[in-house]
Amino acid sequence: MMSSKRFFKKLLGLYRGDKRSLKELSGGVLGLTRPFSAHLRGITFFLLLVLSLTASRPAHPVHTSVTQMQYNVAEKTFEVSLRIFTDDLEEALTKENNNQRVHLSDKDTNGPLIERYLRKHFGLTTPGRQRKPFKYLGKEAEVDATWIYVEIPYSEPVQGSSLQQSVLLDLFDDQINLVNVSYLSEKKTVLFRKNTTQQVLSW
Repeated sequence: MMSSKRFFKKLLGLYRGDKRSLKELSGGVLGLTRPFSAHLRGITFFLLLVLSLTASRPAHPVHTSVTQMQYNVAEKTFEVSLRIFTDDLEEALTKENNNQRVHLSDKDTNGPLIERYLRKHFGLTTPGRQRKPFKYLGKEAEVDATWIYVEIPYSEPVQGSSLQQSVLLDLFDDQINLVNVSYLSEKKTVLFRKNTTQQVLSW
């Protein structure tokens, strides 16, 4: 099991737009192999390909975020990274900040604001209805997107747990949040839309 530091470094190569990273997306880090149906693999690859192709453009035609959750057995935590278009995130944070304009950069001090926003819109709840607190690790800019990193301590059964991913869903009617969950030997892709902000995980 790789350490959190190695995990996040590996994730940073996912959206560079080269052939190697696209190969990883379809069968490497995200593990899109036999446990996925061909249909889900197609959805995942298409959405991530769109993100990579729009990485160098000033505006993007779709509103999409991608989240990777990988369970670290040794540390009993989910290692989580969220990739969100920066301009969309700035708009959401501006609303969160009483409409005072927010600009994101590598050296800004918006960490507490991002954490506050994320706690409202992202979370994992146990089958016993206990919402698990997560640790905000930081963020990193990449072209026109922002990576956000968190860790969720989790020792309870994942079967029947509830996942919330409502980032940006209140801003854009066409927003799609895709979450890839890797738990032990199982892998699952979950989609969140305007009227589907929470999903129960079943294996």
